[in-house]
Amino acid sequence: MSLTHGSGPFGNRPAGRFNREIEPDGLLYLEDSPKWIRARLDGETVVDSRRPRLLHEHDRLPVFWFPREDVRTDLLGDHVRASDEPLLEGLVSVDWGAVDEWLEEEEQLVGHARDPYSRIDVRDTSRHVRVSIGGETVAESRRAKVLFEAGLPERWYFPREDVRMDLLEDSDRQTTCAYKGFASYWSVGDEDDIAWTYLEPLHDALPVKGLISFFNERVELEVDGEPVGRPHTQWSR
Repeated sequence: MSLTHGSGPFGNRPAGRFNREIEPDGLLYLEDSPKWIRARLDGETVVDSRRPRLLHEHDRLPVFWFPREDVRTDLLGDHVRASDEPLLEGLVSVDWGAVDEWLEEEEQLVGHARDPYSRIDVRDTSRHVRVSIGGETVAESRRAKVLFEAGLPERWYFPREDVRMDLLEDSDRQTTCAYKGFASYWSVGDEDDIAWTYLEPLHDALPVKGLISFFNERVELEVDGEPVGRPHTQWSR
């Protein structure tokens, strides 16, 4: 998901290796962003910055920091914070949920600041992909799509016709991804919220609109007849 989160190079589960020991805990990386960032609260613009900074910190999602004069501290009160870190001198951040809307240029942001180092690629695949739960096949296809997202395991998305929809039970859970949008979930047997779909995805995830995926971490996954080990992430049980 980022340089400093998940399996990113400075995350808590880096996917690769450096040629020397690096201690990422406490490591900060601050960079200028060329994007125009605004935030609105009760119809009032409370952040208006053409010179935001993006802070990357070990095992955390990126956070916007702004010159203090670009933030209406009088309207945001305790939702504005500063830092004693010299790298952040003269800058403040704003609690993401304290405003009604965030904008990057004219596009609404959801969930958190988008990371310029995060990338999503969706590819058609003819590989034979099978998902089983509790020994029962739930999905099987040779026309799935595979979504590769920086810092995360690959996700296999199935056409609904290739999923045993009779085994899926609707869930009330919804989650938000800054890159893919809002996900709706299903449970299967004793496995709660194990499958999901994006009905109205953001542009990064348009190719998987309406398709169904399952957490690799909690199912038996086979690709071309070979079992795939379960990755260890925050979605593991």
